[in-house]
Amino acid sequence: MKKLLLLAFAFLPAALSAQEKPATLVDYINPLMGTQSKPSLSNGNTYPAVALPWGMNFWTAQTGKMGDGWQYTYDADKILGFKQTHQPSPWMNDYGMFSIFPETGALKLNENDRASWFSHKAEVSKPYYYSVYLADYDVTAEITPTERAASFRFTFPKSDSSHLVIDAFDKGSYVKIIPGEQKIVGYSTKNSGAVPSNFKNYFVIYVDKPFALASAWHDWKKDAGLLEYTGNHAGAVITLKTAKGEKVHVKVASSFISIEQAELNLKRELANDDFAITCQKAKDTWNKTLNHLNVEGGTLDQTRTFYSSLYRMLFFPNKLYEVDANGQNVHYSPFNGKVAPGYLFAGTGFWDTFRALYPFLNLVYPSIAKEMQEGLVNDYKEGGWLPEWSSPGYADCMIGNNSASIVAEAYLKGLRGYDIETLYEALKHGANNEGPNATGRRGVQYYNTLGYVPYDVKINENAARTLEYAYDDYTIYQLGKALGKPKKEIEVYKKGSQNYRNLFDPETKLMRGKNKDGKFETPFNPFKWGDAFTEGNSWHYSWSVFHDIQGLINLMGGKQQFVAKLDSVFEMPPVFDDSYYGGVIHEIREMQIAGMGQYAHGNQPIQHMIYLYNHAGQPWKTQYWVREAMNRLYRATPDGYCGDEDNGQTSAWYIFSSMGFYPVTPASDQYVLGAPLFKKVTVNLENGKTITINAPKNSDENRYVNTLTVDGKPYTNNWLSHKALLNGETLDFDMQATPNKNRGTKDADVPYSMSNEK
Repeated sequence: MKKLLLLAFAFLPAALSAQEKPATLVDYINPLMGTQSKPSLSNGNTYPAVALPWGMNFWTAQTGKMGDGWQYTYDADKILGFKQTHQPSPWMNDYGMFSIFPETGALKLNENDRASWFSHKAEVSKPYYYSVYLADYDVTAEITPTERAASFRFTFPKSDSSHLVIDAFDKGSYVKIIPGEQKIVGYSTKNSGAVPSNFKNYFVIYVDKPFALASAWHDWKKDAGLLEYTGNHAGAVITLKTAKGEKVHVKVASSFISIEQAELNLKRELANDDFAITCQKAKDTWNKTLNHLNVEGGTLDQTRTFYSSLYRMLFFPNKLYEVDANGQNVHYSPFNGKVAPGYLFAGTGFWDTFRALYPFLNLVYPSIAKEMQEGLVNDYKEGGWLPEWSSPGYADCMIGNNSASIVAEAYLKGLRGYDIETLYEALKHGANNEGPNATGRRGVQYYNTLGYVPYDVKINENAARTLEYAYDDYTIYQLGKALGKPKKEIEVYKKGSQNYRNLFDPETKLMRGKNKDGKFETPFNPFKWGDAFTEGNSWHYSWSVFHDIQGLINLMGGKQQFVAKLDSVFEMPPVFDDSYYGGVIHEIREMQIAGMGQYAHGNQPIQHMIYLYNHAGQPWKTQYWVREAMNRLYRATPDGYCGDEDNGQTSAWYIFSSMGFYPVTPASDQYVLGAPLFKKVTVNLENGKTITINAPKNSDENRYVNTLTVDGKPYTNNWLSHKALLNGETLDFDMQATPNKNRGTKDADVPYSMSNEK
């Protein structure tokens, strides 16, 4: 009873004063951060996922209609279901979803009719627990998760007509009610593409109360007496007689393999645990995972923003594998439709996440990162390509061949124990071929012969592709070198890494599309979004030389000119040319309203740019703008992001920046320095070592680094070594209110660039 009472109080955030410190790390998190979004303006485009880190299934209250990617929005007034979701982004939409919803009184099946008014005042949203009062039915609904299952608790009023509505969604679904076992099974096939024809998400549901009535329904109509149905849109409804305040418990699990496997997942993960025990286990899992990072000495708002961002990073890519009756990892393959052994993950776009999310996983959570690499081996073996966007199979979205960075970086940063030789072959295959659904390299024939993808050959976003392929070539070269591959084989990629030079326009000192005949595109408007670039303009993409900033500095005429170009990004007004899109896309609007000139932090291509002052000997400008971006663009509120959160990438920028460094060149050993946000950050590494980052004088005014010592020794470099950090280091920052324009200014202090390699 005491445990239950304590647990109940944990679910009452209203009792937390503005100054009071939450009892555990997970209670700093606001899962509603970023949910006040819409297609025309993204403040995150997130939803409040009730799930475990990297869990196979998430749950969310559903305010959007069936098939709407904006499945939960903060401004909505009504909830129409509690939905199992695997959605990585509203733009990608969902797959394998179904919902459960309680009602009282006259039965309402249609989602528009059944939707109930709710208020955020009567809503509790935690990573491990969600509760809401459904006003139209006088029902309180609660959810707590495991990786592949969930436990529900519905508190009903006195009624002879209390209902549970199971909606398996349209586009092909099945339900079967087994009253004697108080059980419903079924499957959903609804998806947004990128799956084989035999794709199904199977589910099993147990209710702890006998059914007074039960019936299947289809196409929004009840079919009295029918207990099984297969068709376009199947569902089930059970009717219960409830006393006032009666709690009805529902256990649910799913599987991409079979109903039997769903049953196994349920029994293994929920067992005989009651709701409170499952909830406490989920909370403990979150706290254990979050405890790898402890921050001290920031404001309550900063701490909440930190852990809310970390929460978002710990979902994607999510597990697709399950554990069979023999205790072996198995998965349904979204590439060939077969069940195969081993790990599999899905739900991420490498165009976004190669930049900071995967570097973070490799540093702080290498064990799960290793599983992800094993999953990539299976992706390649089963589908013939590495995915660039998985949802859950090959999604035709975004550009680049950034799987190369994902694979190379993991190995170069020390991950071992998986089939790197197969992955290396996969990288070469992807680099030299054009695959289906955004795999491989579109325009590869031009790129491999001309050294760029031309502007005038009807391949969109050609300049962006060229710049990313050049970085991807760098990563393949570095991996090949580490694996001892023949020089002749890897020199091709070393040469390709310099292809960014082919698009540098000496007249504007910006990257510019180039025609097949070698002439630059004309006319050229560097403020034009799209066209030669991806969701950005030349001012955003001209910095996409992640591996060779010194080479870019040389092209721009030296450090002074380079810094002036960086400065101008913030100094220019947020003008834009949207003619390529025929209207203002949300990414443009988010840049326009941020008040930071042409700096478009709400989208990924420019997020590393602030750190580039370090390469030109003016690190204090990085320190200033990093703090400005954190202060202006992030908050643990429903409008807390400045654009799409995108599978943890935008959050990863904040987390790294809070720690005081950032992976400008992911497939290298280095992180580029900024300045920490907190007075102290402790990183508990999986190898038992600790990174301690101290900045006792840190404050909003004292945002500049005066001196830095590493393990007690003076340190003037503008970068940190990954290998050294893994051994455990103590970083002591002396912070002050004015820039130190002497520290980090020497040529020897600059971070890695390929052009500086000896």
